[in-house]
Amino acid sequence: MELELRHLRVLCTIADAGSVGRAAVMLGASQPATSTQLRRIEAHLGAPVFVRTSSGVEPTGFGLEVLAAARDLLARADGLGRQTVAGASPARRELRLAATNSPMLPGLLTRMRSRLPELRIAVSSVYRSSDIVKQLEQGSLDAAIAVDYPGIELRHSDAVEHRGIVTEPTFVALSAGHRLRNRPEVALADLADEPWFVTPDDGAGWPGVFYDACAAAGFAPAAVHEFLGDRGELRDMIAAGLGVSTVQATARPHPAVTIKALAGTPLRARYLLVWRPATVGGELAETLYTAAVAAYRELTAGSPHFETWAARTYWGARP
Repeated sequence: MELELRHLRVLCTIADAGSVGRAAVMLGASQPATSTQLRRIEAHLGAPVFVRTSSGVEPTGFGLEVLAAARDLLARADGLGRQTVAGASPARRELRLAATNSPMLPGLLTRMRSRLPELRIAVSSVYRSSDIVKQLEQGSLDAAIAVDYPGIELRHSDAVEHRGIVTEPTFVALSAGHRLRNRPEVALADLADEPWFVTPDDGAGWPGVFYDACAAAGFAPAAVHEFLGDRGELRDMIAAGLGVSTVQATARPHPAVTIKALAGTPLRARYLLVWRPATVGGELAETLYTAAVAAYRELTAGSPHFETWAARTYWGARP
């Protein structure tokens, strides 16, 4: 194999995450696939980069040298992206960026404006991922954060490229006084009789994947209220005990709402960077991707329910 930037990124992600399992979540890959890739990289390098510990993995002495070089090379590659944009014509200095319902957008924008201050970014919100694809193919967008689901990959033409940012578990939000509030995780079937707040068709597979998961758990929701509105309003309705809702794993905690992992992780969502290669070069796409990954890592660090789930699921996983 030839060592590529993506291999260096895998090593740095494992080092940052502290375990192969948590890194797999960040990379949007399975733990076995990430472990296999690590073994191939180490075989190519000729020595172990990490050693397994009781809480995950730690770099070896050789690994520390490799990681230092990898971070330097990735930073240089990011610098090439900056030079490319800085040298572009004025017509190419605006990036038209859209995002579906993703909390990583603020962190992504902050990092992009810090890394590429000369790049003007025009932001829009587009809920349906299929509409994002349409606008990219029509040339009215340059890049976006979209979503799809395992087994239902986002469809687009050759005029568009995509790259997975992260595949995350879907959690459930309950009122702080809910009968299941003290459980470490909640079985989907235990919520069969609850009223559900469900967001509408997102053009990528939702809410079909939700209803499929309910059917696999042996029930159809007793009551469903379609909701697409202010997150604070949804939180207040859940807090009042008017229903439950699936939420993103990085949803911010609130004292009136408890967020729980679903037992067996029956629902997952993948967030994607999608872009038009005709207007977004490889270096700029790489900068967008690294900014999105860093923004997501920051979100997980501020989500105790996610950290609890990750600890229970991945800590101590074999590399």
